[in-house]
Amino acid sequence: MQTETATGAIGYRLRRAQLNVFQKFLAIFDALKLRPAEYSVLVLIGDNPGRKQTEIAEVLGIKRANFVTLVHGLEERNLVERIPSAQDKRANALHLTENGKAFLADAQARHAALEEETVARLGGPAARAQLLSLLDRLL
Repeated sequence: MQTETATGAIGYRLRRAQLNVFQKFLAIFDALKLRPAEYSVLVLIGDNPGRKQTEIAEVLGIKRANFVTLVHGLEERNLVERIPSAQDKRANALHLTENGKAFLADAQARHAALEEETVARLGGPAARAQLLSLLDRLL
């Protein structure tokens, strides 16, 4: 069977590489019982404490109803707290709890280790920059 045509295609190689990196990413967050969307929410709240739920949801492209459920789960785990907004009493401002800050720091350290491993596999920071530059051309 001739497979060189399929396996040499850019799209095929990009997809295989993406699957490989994403599987490692998922394994890291599975150990924390954390979905990638939840990680994104925690990072945004950590970087932007006090922002309204609607603002965070909009940045991530998550529907309001889904976002409320997601935040509720993080709140139940004592990672996030909703505080009525000082500017708009009808809205909730999101903050990480102390537990959430420690949890996020651990998750970010694990993610950084994965990023370092990936960069090393590419051949170092210069190779990373080159790959990102090439990928940007496809956007």
